[in-house]
Amino acid sequence: VHLVESGGGLVQAGDSLTLSCAASGSTFGINAMGWYRQTPGNQRELVARIIRLGGYTNYADSVKGRFTISRDNVKNTLYLQMNSLKPEDTAVYSCNAEYRSGASSWGQGTQVTVSS
Repeated sequence: VHLVESGGGLVQAGDSLTLSCAASGSTFGINAMGWYRQTPGNQRELVARIIRLGGYTNYADSVKGRFTISRDNVKNTLYLQMNSLKPEDTAVYSCNAEYRSGASSWGQGTQVTVSS
């Protein structure tokens, strides 16, 4: 599957932003999808993850109560609603698709910058 993120940008602290991840190609075998983020010099960390069928979600502690992950299986699009953004949320956000086989696909990432 080919993943393309959009919706990143420069916002102020306290603002909201919604990221989208459009999946094209076959989604057969995808078990879960997630959003990850990475800052320079740091490892990529899981932000939020959703099981494709059933909709079970889990979040990083740092974003619980502020971010919401959702998916539209008809449109093959993954979303991340981000509220009450903080400067420490600044990162490149990437979309990930996990296959039941253990393989994964990644998008190219979208930059989110939160100014104080």
